[in-house]
Amino acid sequence: MRRFRHESTTGGEMAGIEFGDPIKPFSAVWLHATGFNAMTYQSLLAPLGLRQRVAALDMRGHGRSTMPAKPSRMKSWKRHRDDVIEWLEKEAPHGVILGGHSMGGCVALLVAGKRPDLVKGLVLADPVIMSKEVYFWQHILAPVSFLLSTRGTSLSRQAKKRRAEFGSFREALESYTGRGAFETWREPFLADYLLDGLERTDEKPADSDEQTWRLLCDPKWESATYTAQRNRPWSALRRVKKHKIPMTILRPTRNSAISDKVRARLIMAYPAMMMKAVRGTTHFLPMEAPYEVRDQLSAFLARLIERFTLEEDAFVERSLKVRRRRTG
Repeated sequence: MRRFRHESTTGGEMAGIEFGDPIKPFSAVWLHATGFNAMTYQSLLAPLGLRQRVAALDMRGHGRSTMPAKPSRMKSWKRHRDDVIEWLEKEAPHGVILGGHSMGGCVALLVAGKRPDLVKGLVLADPVIMSKEVYFWQHILAPVSFLLSTRGTSLSRQAKKRRAEFGSFREALESYTGRGAFETWREPFLADYLLDGLERTDEKPADSDEQTWRLLCDPKWESATYTAQRNRPWSALRRVKKHKIPMTILRPTRNSAISDKVRARLIMAYPAMMMKAVRGTTHFLPMEAPYEVRDQLSAFLARLIERFTLEEDAFVERSLKVRRRRTG
């Protein structure tokens, strides 16, 4: 794993991690969920680096990125979309497979909708896509319309109340382990999240018993991100369909961000898209079934980057019957 930084035209830097041969061009880029960071998914992405060059980005206000993040100015995820486009224009102008989880999945779709030339395929793990009516009222009467979203207001309130400081890294790890949203996570996702999710802010000696560790994603920014829903994913989907960009959505069978009604609408809107249910998972699907996400990314790498044909990449069928040779 290698770290990198990209100077943003809006000030500060976008940070990220990468895997694979640095001589090769980037083949795939991953975008994280609200409140998390690129490092959270490193164990999922690392094996892909044995084949291709893969990156994950820290979006504005998250992880090690230092771009300005003022909650009062966060009205939609277009800012994240444009940040990713700026990075792709410089680092991967040839286009990549773009993947993402939750907010990152929606942002990936928004990127493809605005700049389809930069996206060869989409792998989205339970992206936050709500009904067309929600987005309509967000643009007409945003303050009132979001009050109608119980899930959104609940997440926003929870984020704003989130504990921001800890006495040590271990204290933070122990306070999260097996609790709340982290209850179903496999190892080492939680520890990896905290590696770039916390920063020591005191100036005391390294071995001091009194330390201060603070979340890098400010709770106020996380809260504002949940309420910033003046997005246009359905318009983006129309452009993705027009440009015939391959797209796979992995949807959990419990507590999905995509309602059953929206699921049906998505399938009708883009019949060529693959919607795959991952049994026994929640919204934190990448942390619970990382192999499912990796397999989809791997399949897209094979077909869109390495140019395997469908015949070469097809399932192998074998009979369980054993034929005995006749003797005599």
